[in-house]
Amino acid sequence: MKNLGQMLKQAQAMQSRMGEMQAELERMEIAGVAGGDLVKVVLSGKCDLKSIKIDASLMVTSELEVLEDLIVAAHRDARAKLEAQMSEAMSKITGGIELPAGMKFPFG
Repeated sequence: MKNLGQMLKQAQAMQSRMGEMQAELERMEIAGVAGGDLVKVVLSGKCDLKSIKIDASLMVTSELEVLEDLIVAAHRDARAKLEAQMSEAMSKITGGIELPAGMKFPFG
């Protein structure tokens, strides 16, 4: 039973660290860029879009499709950076132990 008690203590400590990490991620903001910094988006740690900055040179009606593509690309860039940071933070908490397939933290 000594091992079970120790395992429960470790699980509680991990749960506490996960809560702290989730709060930290919620405060975090990640920028994604596209088109050589012509378009920049900022996402919160919960993947909420916080802001978009668009270079004035893209404000041409004939370039609307390019602008739309750059916004999508910048969002994709920010999302990839956010997922990498979340994965790194989770790895620190779990000591490198992989989560079961299909289980993502914190927002799946």
